[in-house]
Amino acid sequence: MRIQNKNFNLKQIADSGQCFRMNLISENKYSLIAFDHYIELEQIEEDLIDISCSKKDYDLIWKDYFDLDYDYGRIIDVLTSGSDEFLKAAAAYGSGIRILRQDSFEMLISFIISQNKNIPSIKACIERICETYGKYMVDNTSGTVYYTFPTPDILAEAKKEDLRALKLGYRDEYIIGASRAVIMGDIYLDSLKNHSHEEAVIVLKGIKGIGDKVANCISLFGLHHIEAFPIDVWMKRVLTEYYEDKFDPMNYKGYAGIVQQYMFYYIRHIHGESK
Repeated sequence: MRIQNKNFNLKQIADSGQCFRMNLISENKYSLIAFDHYIELEQIEEDLIDISCSKKDYDLIWKDYFDLDYDYGRIIDVLTSGSDEFLKAAAAYGSGIRILRQDSFEMLISFIISQNKNIPSIKACIERICETYGKYMVDNTSGTVYYTFPTPDILAEAKKEDLRALKLGYRDEYIIGASRAVIMGDIYLDSLKNHSHEEAVIVLKGIKGIGDKVANCISLFGLHHIEAFPIDVWMKRVLTEYYEDKFDPMNYKGYAGIVQQYMFYYIRHIHGESK
């Protein structure tokens, strides 16, 4: 089916560092695995996307997943009409980015894996985990074979040496521990969506292996707390080079995470990092 929506650019979303299972398969066309489903998406025009799903699945899954009811144009208008020259350029350049509503457990594990890794390495690790511990599936429409993201109970029982063989390094222990925390009820990810971002970060940092940056990423991309403002090496570069470490996310209260994504995407473009 085809949907028309402004501020919805597949390339920008795929390269924005928030989703690790969305991949380019041909010009303007991407595959995506999420919530145990496989779909293909094609950018037909600037505001027109073709999605290989039924109307029912679109209404049940993908409309919410791509946050299509949120008015990102309003944020773009505010930023591009402001006095911050870097933000004006960043918002204009990344105007098609949307904060996806992804599976909270997948994001918990994905951002634990992300520590000290670049995006291609993160994606490769996640695919190895899925192929080893996920469920084998075949898409009915395309015939594509894919693997789902493993469930908490499966990863909670994984052996450290088996995870280490997937090139996860020291993260193996953290993955098992976080999965067990979910299974044992030490952390309720769905309930954290209803807590404040600040409360969620405190709870997430109680899990071994999760520091401030990873907790903020999970809050933003897994719990959809769009006021979160993760700071990684790229964001540190932005804040130092363009703001002399004086940028205050509170000036964008309620949508600082959207601002962060525009900044992150734009600074990587400036420095020639496209993936």
